[in-house]
Amino acid sequence: MTKDDCFYLGRVAKTHGIKGEVTIKLDVDDPGAYLDLKYILLEINKVLTPFFIEKLTPSGDKFFVSIQDIGTVEAASALTGKSVYLPLELLPKLSGKQFYYHEVKGFTVVDAEKGELGPIQEILEYPTQAIIQVMRDGKEILIPILDQVIQKVDRKAKKLYVKAPEGLIDMYLS
Repeated sequence: MTKDDCFYLGRVAKTHGIKGEVTIKLDVDDPGAYLDLKYILLEINKVLTPFFIEKLTPSGDKFFVSIQDIGTVEAASALTGKSVYLPLELLPKLSGKQFYYHEVKGFTVVDAEKGELGPIQEILEYPTQAIIQVMRDGKEILIPILDQVIQKVDRKAKKLYVKAPEGLIDMYLS
């Protein structure tokens, strides 16, 4: 399994207790969606390695995890700092206007005023704003991902409906 087949769940922050447990700091909106995990994938030497969970205790945005065959603080400390991944199929399903960035790549963007703009090339993540990158006739169009801009996600038709700020698309196409 490669990173392209997975999503980032968080990282092993530190050891927990004296029996080889670890604390996983989660990077998700809803930690409760992951309470039934049977395993995690840790990135070790650029390879995703499965580890099976014996016990998982939630605590806010952290999980205290007992991992099979990791029974000492020394063994657990070797896992600290490692990135934690899960297969994409374990992502909770989204509905309405919500979407995962990876799932809309290739969707056609349809603007309320300008109609079909073209396929989503990438979602560009900047510290202050995520941006949809669309190519139309060799020209790049960048559209901010904001609640007031995203109107509808049609997963069946693979279309993302937007209402771009006035003049934004014209700025790119002129």
